[in-house]
Amino acid sequence: MLVIGGGVAGLSAAAALSADARVVVLEAEDAPGFHSSGRSATMLHYALGNPLVRALTLASRGTFEDPPTGFTDVPLGRRMPVLVHARAPETAELDALEAAIAPFAALDRAGPAEIAALCPALKTGEGGAVAALVDRNGLRLDPHALLQAYVRTLRRNGGTLVPGARAAAIVRRSGHWQVATDRGGTFEAPLLVNAAGAWADGIAAMAGVAPVGLTPLRRTIITFDAPDGADRWPFVKTVGEELYFAPESGRLLASPMDEVPSAPCDAQPDEEDVALAAYRVEQRTTLQVRRIAHKWAGLRTFAPDRVPVVGFAPGADGFFWLAGQGGFGLQTAPVMARIATALATGAAWPADGIDPAALDPARFGQAA
Repeated sequence: MLVIGGGVAGLSAAAALSADARVVVLEAEDAPGFHSSGRSATMLHYALGNPLVRALTLASRGTFEDPPTGFTDVPLGRRMPVLVHARAPETAELDALEAAIAPFAALDRAGPAEIAALCPALKTGEGGAVAALVDRNGLRLDPHALLQAYVRTLRRNGGTLVPGARAAAIVRRSGHWQVATDRGGTFEAPLLVNAAGAWADGIAAMAGVAPVGLTPLRRTIITFDAPDGADRWPFVKTVGEELYFAPESGRLLASPMDEVPSAPCDAQPDEEDVALAAYRVEQRTTLQVRRIAHKWAGLRTFAPDRVPVVGFAPGADGFFWLAGQGGFGLQTAPVMARIATALATGAAWPADGIDPAALDPARFGQAA
């Protein structure tokens, strides 16, 4: 099997598939996880996505808390509470979010005093946060540890990761997909897994397969100096898609949760979005962002319905989609890898309560 894409989607699926197949991963960049996977804030929480995403997250959690023997030598995450807060006009939205999350996580409701105790910099009371949801079992994941664990598993099973292998041409001949790279290499296999993230629609078009309509959206993150004691703060998020911030290596990171349509690219932060992040921090907290220590951006790629696309392309033998994991690819990677393996090989379905039809590329009515 060939897997195009060495982000968390491609590597996790390749590691799982390599238990029973010879797998080669073609990664366009010189290192895996260069784009979205290595640029994520990487927080496992349930205030993200829709019910299907929450179910996928819950089904993946066990891997992070109790990794399989030999999977990793370092922790994949650490406990960090999640605080989702609301101003007075936003409490109905907070109520709705609580009902949506309740089947997946134990939540506590907090008022201004407890909010201030958990995050003293957050504005409370009139004009500030008056209510919040607290998930005390949130997990801050380590994306690099997770990526390396999948690379390790792939190689232990005899699989291969080929960096610097950008696909330049893809054809189907004699029951095999042949992929020529821009550095002159050629690879072929009966099954091709398209896990190319923001580039996945382009890979499909190159192979003569109809795109599914993926949209890459740019998101910006900044880091700045933190006050004493901030390393004990939770991951803090507005109930709407406005702002999140969290401790990060002695500083604070923050994102305005921007979603700017972008062509597939090496995403770079836009100065307006950087300024917006700082402005929203100062509006929601008592902090002042005097100096931005670091800034970056990454692409989060979504299908039209914001549900992952996993399965064989209609009318294209051996062309398998694994794309559209948006901003939740890391926290859902373990179960998504098992799902991809089941759908690609006919193995037993590994995810009770998740309907494979919800992930099927055929839902978009596309054909090769």
